[in-house]
Amino acid sequence: MSRNRPRPEVLTSFQSCRYNSRIPQSTPCKDGPVSRIKVVFFDAAGTLFHVKGSVAEVYLSHAEPFGIRRTPELTQAVNDAFKRAFHDAPPPLFAVSDPVELKQCERLWWFDIVHNVFYRVGMFEGFDDYFDRVYEAFAGPQHWALYPDTLATLKSLKEQGFELGIISNFDTRLFTVLKGLGLTDLFDTVTISSLSRAAKPAPKIFRLALDKHAVDAEEAVHVGDSLKDDLEGARAARLTGLLLDREGVHQGQSTTIKGLDEVPGAITWL
Repeated sequence: MSRNRPRPEVLTSFQSCRYNSRIPQSTPCKDGPVSRIKVVFFDAAGTLFHVKGSVAEVYLSHAEPFGIRRTPELTQAVNDAFKRAFHDAPPPLFAVSDPVELKQCERLWWFDIVHNVFYRVGMFEGFDDYFDRVYEAFAGPQHWALYPDTLATLKSLKEQGFELGIISNFDTRLFTVLKGLGLTDLFDTVTISSLSRAAKPAPKIFRLALDKHAVDAEEAVHVGDSLKDDLEGARAARLTGLLLDREGVHQGQSTTIKGLDEVPGAITWL
């Protein structure tokens, strides 16, 4: 396998896409005390749904037609490389408003990440065609799965009269993913970074989401699995944050829940 660097024209195109970077009222809850919360926001990937298996397993399954043989060692290397490349990537913010240009910028943002992954572990012939396949594959539900407590929690909150929204650093493929997973009709709003020119943990994206519901920060809760992006981001925007910690890695946080099924009970007492 060779170690090809990104094509100059790809890097040039990608650089052009980068974006330089009320009075609370009570909401009645069934069979419980009165809550001031009107809106419950959720992060998307890692909170409502997750990648089936792992990112590396998906990447390598699509790489097999290009001559890449999946091994436990390569799977681990790809997982590690993805975490590093994703962590090092700039926020997905783009200074464009045209829908076609936006999708191109989103695609180039992900091309840079996936190319960096295989630049670290070993490049292969036909990478551009490979990327097209794997990028489109993540636009549908085939590589995503709902957490077991997602649907029941969302339906319970809707039955109690809460408005629901998503605040995510996902790209516009999120809309087709939500539709494929049967979640579209459960949410009143979806606020994503690439359409907002703001990304978590910046307060701006939370404020944009609040404006869609015409509520104050004190009337909303945000639930997510990232300590920085979700909990600290929500707090910086003056929302109540609930940190979803399914694996128990964030000990000592007073607003931590182990599953989405704890959300209705938690917000009842806010």
